[in-house]
Amino acid sequence: MAVSVNQRVRLGRSELQVSPIAYGTWQLGGEWGSFDEARAIEAIRHARSLGINFFDTAQAYGFGASERLLAKALADDLRDNRDEVVIATKGGLRPVDGGVARDSSPEWLRQGVEESLAALGIEAIDLYQVHWPDPDTPFEVTAGALAELRDEGKIRHVGVSNYSAEQMAELSKTLPVETLQPPYHLFAPEIEDGVLPWCFENDVGVLVYSPLAHGLLSGGISEETEFADDDWRSASPMFKPDALRQNLEVVRQLGEVAEQVGCTLSQLAVAWTLANPCVNVAIVGSRRPEHIEESVGALEVHLGERELQWIAGIMEGAISAPGPSPEMNSES
Repeated sequence: MAVSVNQRVRLGRSELQVSPIAYGTWQLGGEWGSFDEARAIEAIRHARSLGINFFDTAQAYGFGASERLLAKALADDLRDNRDEVVIATKGGLRPVDGGVARDSSPEWLRQGVEESLAALGIEAIDLYQVHWPDPDTPFEVTAGALAELRDEGKIRHVGVSNYSAEQMAELSKTLPVETLQPPYHLFAPEIEDGVLPWCFENDVGVLVYSPLAHGLLSGGISEETEFADDDWRSASPMFKPDALRQNLEVVRQLGEVAEQVGCTLSQLAVAWTLANPCVNVAIVGSRRPEHIEESVGALEVHLGERELQWIAGIMEGAISAPGPSPEMNSES
């Protein structure tokens, strides 16, 4: 049965009631090249008008730039209908010379929360997520800091992003993890083994990012596509000629499935992520209103066992396409 964007899904043990499509703002922080701010604001507002109530951002997306833009676009709702929108942001990445560093220390997390609250113009963050695991800070120390911030009312719920099952279990010894934000798309299905089953068993809500494989599944990338120097994809191995050529053939075959199903390629990609019963929400982001509308249309797409098996067979010819990490001088 199709799900409407106006319907709400329970985000695991957090009990947050959110739209199955969330609007993500990674592309508004500067790592994807320049953009038209007015059009981006229009896209965010259009997402809201379609029924999306869940918006995801991060301190490290331009270190306040993305959060401020989101706050500007949602100013009316944040002022007059605060309970009707769920704002998620992330912290734990610190700017350093030449890039960013993982830092989940109590001092940096607290500073990050304060800066995010100021950028967003809100009194409490609905869902605060640790952006990447920090190997230099014990998990119990990070968890203790998050518990203090929650008890002070600055954050309402606690999640993590890019964590393994083992890392979530370790942090949960001190403070139960409520949500996970992992990368998940047709070219990166690795979390199906271990991570997603752990989340399902422990009632951890899952909101996946990059369902369109960083644009690879948008239908708008070809062998002739050139990325701007300030777009992280310009230096990514997944967009180098040999890998791109092989994966574009996979994309072509997936397009045949989409045609058979009666949807666009991007709708097929989003529907595939949501077909996994362990996934609650797919995060999509666009600078253009019409692309958000297309993504919402994925909720009308039903993939049966035949289609899922067909897709699985096609993906046997794919090259894995992971996204960036902080060490690649980029945030995800």
